[in-house]
Amino acid sequence: MKDAPGLPQSLLILGGTSEIALATARRLVTRRAHTVWLAGRPSPALESAAEHLRQLGADTRTVAFDALDPAGHETALGKVFAEGAVDMVLLAFALPGDQARDESDPVAAATVAATNYTGAVSAGLVCARGLQDQGHGSLVVLSSVAAERARRTDFIYGSSKAGLDSFTQGLGDALHGTGVHVMLVRPGPLRDRRGGAPGRSLPSTTPEAVATAVEAGLRRGAESVWVPGVLRVLMSALRHLPRAAFRRLGL
Repeated sequence: MKDAPGLPQSLLILGGTSEIALATARRLVTRRAHTVWLAGRPSPALESAAEHLRQLGADTRTVAFDALDPAGHETALGKVFAEGAVDMVLLAFALPGDQARDESDPVAAATVAATNYTGAVSAGLVCARGLQDQGHGSLVVLSSVAAERARRTDFIYGSSKAGLDSFTQGLGDALHGTGVHVMLVRPGPLRDRRGGAPGRSLPSTTPEAVATAVEAGLRRGAESVWVPGVLRVLMSALRHLPRAAFRRLGL
């Protein structure tokens, strides 16, 4: 059941301490979402996030979830769907890694890939089946502008997001006509808390701006959302730029 077109009353957030996820949850709670599940590794931060949403009026519960434990995903997430209908799943967990370190540490690089891609594939399929079984709902997946083209400064993280991006688009095609809406969100780099923007020249964003864009995308039934919107045009141009010219940009 929904109170407004495209907007959920019940949420399941995978990556319950993500800044973007929590900004989105806050926004949707003010739009009358009343039940929130925060899935993540048990921690004081997860409990603090849940308490924050409770203070906003949402019935908020936590569920132990580890992206690196695909064998446990069906059990952990199945418990949530068994409790009642889930109107929206937000897949928001990600491990940014450290490009310089990870290039010299294959195990660390593999952990980034396993978290951002393998873990997301497993969790995404479990949630997609849950949504399909109930006959409705949205699966919103946080990808990244980094997925659009491998860059020297973050190609390990970016390649994992590129895999997630491709998987999500395919899953959306597979679920077309089932009553399940899949929406891919590609944010730019987040500004830090002091307002500074990381990276060199890509337009940046904030968790609140992404949350606003997610709400707008849900209302119009969008399949993909860029934040900020100018990135759609910019990344299209960069994607087709010859490699020699792209290298000179130093992105």
